[in-house]
Amino acid sequence: MDSSKLTRLVPAVTQDAYSSEVLMVGFMNAQSLAETRRTGFATFFSRTRNKLWMKGETSGNRLQVVDMRVDCDDDTLLVKVKRLGDGNVCHTGERTCFFRALAAAELTSDEREAHPTQRTNER
Repeated sequence: MDSSKLTRLVPAVTQDAYSSEVLMVGFMNAQSLAETRRTGFATFFSRTRNKLWMKGETSGNRLQVVDMRVDCDDDTLLVKVKRLGDGNVCHTGERTCFFRALAAAELTSDEREAHPTQRTNER
């Protein structure tokens, strides 16, 4: 894996192996990848706590790894998993971290900076 682009971390997209639903995105370093392979459960590196964490270690909603794929650039993982526990993956209690739709009128802060509001009645 090429982790040089993100300071020794690679994004790990987690997907339900049976429904193909995207569940979450975490980051892995060499140690969390090795731990994931050793235990068979998705383990990530927390950028905020600066340590490894196994998804569901406190909630019981662990993610059992079924398959792992590497993208064509060798810098992103796809982790296909079986949900354990009640199946909720998001820390909010939702089944997936991608439960909110981005409304067309809702701009991200980067988009607002890149496209400042223009006056529509300029002549």
